[in-house]
Amino acid sequence: MLIAFQDALLLLAHLDGGVLGIVLVSLQVSLTALLFGTILGLPLGALLATEEFKCKKGIIVTLNTLMGVPTVIVGVLVYLLLSRSGPLGSWGWLFTAKGMIIAQTLLTTPLIAALSRQILEDSWRIHRDSFLALHLPRLACLKWLIWDCRFSLSIAILAGLARAISEVGAVMIVGGNIDHSTRTMTTAIALETSKGDLPLALALGIILLLIVLLANLFTFAVRQIAERRYG
Repeated sequence: MLIAFQDALLLLAHLDGGVLGIVLVSLQVSLTALLFGTILGLPLGALLATEEFKCKKGIIVTLNTLMGVPTVIVGVLVYLLLSRSGPLGSWGWLFTAKGMIIAQTLLTTPLIAALSRQILEDSWRIHRDSFLALHLPRLACLKWLIWDCRFSLSIAILAGLARAISEVGAVMIVGGNIDHSTRTMTTAIALETSKGDLPLALALGIILLLIVLLANLFTFAVRQIAERRYG
């Protein structure tokens, strides 16, 4: 075990090309999916937080359910959509990074929407009467709420990043774990561990932990700055 760990550190020290390629694919897929998940999830969460309409409770329950849905189920559904006999088969996105982005977007959007709804709903209860008294347009209210809660919302976005970058099942099914194309850190760790290549698996695991740690440190620093400035 110690030898495997030492070999993993050597791979990192020499910036192994294979390791860097896997990391870049992971970041490309996960960050793109996080961007789409944020663009879709934040407005949906804001709408649910501030509006009253029919089926609202049903949508909230659905989002909360989708937060914990097994990722392999999402992978199978996207696989069926993108397969040759599926409705989106003509796109040719199965076993590509684009297909993996779709799968991860479906995983991150419900999570970000559900968390942001709760954050924005609490703020809306506090400021709703003031907004109504000022007769502000609803879009202006939503923009103000999102800006006011931006530091808390960063936690929801961070959760979306963690959901995307640590995911295995969906990207394995949709991407196929193809070397130099769709192999991510998590799928590579699973494959290399099963093959007995522990140094590579450990090296990728260390990088994955560092990425999550840096994201958490960034969020913590932002919140500390906000508390000093506005607290």
